[in-house]
Amino acid sequence: MREAWAPTVPTIAVFAFTAMLATGQLYAAIPLLGVMGREWHTGASTMAWIASAFGFGYAVGFLLWGPLSGRLGRRRVIVWGTAATVATTALVAVAAGSPGTGIPLRALQGITTGAFAPAAFAYIAERIEPRRRGVVLATVIAGFLAAAVAGQLVAQLVGGSLGWRAVFWVFAALFALAAVLLRTVMLPDAPSAGPAARLRDAYRPIPRLLTDRRLAPLYAATPLVMLAFVALYTGLQLAGVASDPATMLALRAAALPGVVAVPFVTGMLRGVPAVVRSAGAAALLGVSVLVIGVAGGAVGVAGIAVLLNLVVLGAGLAAAGLNEAVGGRAGEARRGTAVSLFTFVLFLGSSVGPQVAAALAGGGLAELGVVLAALLGVAVVLSVAASRR
Repeated sequence: MREAWAPTVPTIAVFAFTAMLATGQLYAAIPLLGVMGREWHTGASTMAWIASAFGFGYAVGFLLWGPLSGRLGRRRVIVWGTAATVATTALVAVAAGSPGTGIPLRALQGITTGAFAPAAFAYIAERIEPRRRGVVLATVIAGFLAAAVAGQLVAQLVGGSLGWRAVFWVFAALFALAAVLLRTVMLPDAPSAGPAARLRDAYRPIPRLLTDRRLAPLYAATPLVMLAFVALYTGLQLAGVASDPATMLALRAAALPGVVAVPFVTGMLRGVPAVVRSAGAAALLGVSVLVIGVAGGAVGVAGIAVLLNLVVLGAGLAAAGLNEAVGGRAGEARRGTAVSLFTFVLFLGSSVGPQVAAALAGGGLAELGVVLAALLGVAVVLSVAASRR
């Protein structure tokens, strides 16, 4: 007799909270770049690595822990990985005193934090009732996107009053809470699929997945979505579009309705094929980014705030559609590794985003908007090509 499905509402609540907390570490660095750079006497191009180092470690963690979770158990990897992140986050607060120590510690924090996302996506595919998986997946992805707002808000509020180190202490405490909640809510792991000696088998499908003609265009489109999303937010910070910290705080918070809308719009578009959804969403994201870049000065902070909701909505729908398409096309035997690879390339794009924004900072938002819109146009073409295979 089949084991009962995981409880939907508690899983959504705890997974969305952990998703927001985990990915929030990437965005939390953005408001801190200035104050950390002044303390370390370091320029913007070097400080951008404080965000990127976490992102690269995060992506590597996906590729490492996702396949392992199929052998060791989803719950075990998620809970212990989150617990380890308590320590690595605290290390950033305690030991980081210069880019030479801060950047490697942020990469280490990213590696431990990366235990959550791929194992969580696989857990949803395996343990959530099929008719509710789409909404659960979209809500968790909305949590990842909410991190762009929540991570920056927490960092700006806490860092502005208590200093940048206090930001990481607060996040370490929240990761401890998340570990307890995850252990409470998640179902026990099923028996291991194979002996530890065959652990290497979990990674063997990766080359075949990357060359699969039905999956390759999706994997190529995926990093472009998050690259544009993170680069835009970093560009807004570097360009100083808001005249004071309070206005910047309001601008970041203004995108929350777009985050909330992601799972609802996903449910409304449930009958549309996932690849078609992702193509349309990437187009929405591209147009929104272009308008912010080219017309940002004309529409002002209020106009940018409205457009950021479309940016968040487009990124969320595109990521959810691509994830669903990859999982569906990979097949049950390869799904866990395929989704891990998806999350790896997704946040690989996130890691490159701050570097792109820093490289184009001299040209202002207009140049950044045009470049990002062009990259998203490529993502649309790749998604359309995938829909025909």
